[in-house]
Amino acid sequence: MSDERLDTLLTANQVAHSWAGDVFAEDLDAADQLRLAFGLLDLLDEYWVTCEIRFANEGAEGPLPADVLWDGYRERLEADRDAEAVTYSLWVDWFEDHTTSTTAFAEVLGNDIDRVVTERSEALLRRARRVLECSGPVRWTVKEPAYRTAVRLPALHTAVFRGLLASFHDVYGDLEPAAALALLDQLDLPAHTRHLAELRHVLAAGHKNHYRSPGAWDEAVRSCS
Repeated sequence: MSDERLDTLLTANQVAHSWAGDVFAEDLDAADQLRLAFGLLDLLDEYWVTCEIRFANEGAEGPLPADVLWDGYRERLEADRDAEAVTYSLWVDWFEDHTTSTTAFAEVLGNDIDRVVTERSEALLRRARRVLECSGPVRWTVKEPAYRTAVRLPALHTAVFRGLLASFHDVYGDLEPAAALALLDQLDLPAHTRHLAELRHVLAAGHKNHYRSPGAWDEAVRSCS
């Protein structure tokens, strides 16, 4: 390490870019390297750390131990602290990539949704809300069963609504209009929930995605105003 680097005060983002990748060169087994990376994520709270985890998982020495990887995500999704770096990582890296989205969604919510609804612990509900809200890019056939189960629990209705809204608006969002509308109609939401009427309008018209139906949302806004 140069004296220049020692004398420079780095931001958390700069530390992440400079050192997060080095975790996977440490003389540790892959599981402990991954645990160390998650510790660095907790310390820095920077999305780039999750990028290095993904790079290591896909690299020549990968894949990383799946139990440690997804335990790490689940633990941070359940924690009573900001999880933006983790949810952003799920959204743009794991969920937008259809080669990983099925496994990722199953690991962070799909496999556990029945337990979430049965146990209703604050930690499990927190994880479910966070995953549902960023699940727009996940294929509809993958996430619909979890959405249907989540509808059974009123505490998750707002998160399901936000998931449906993201499924329509996200560039890579995916939904089936009739099935999504049926779910939307089961949600107990305040009548004046922002974008509720517009979402119902576009789904009833059979639109799957904002970007596939240019103008549909604007038409819904005009019709619902």
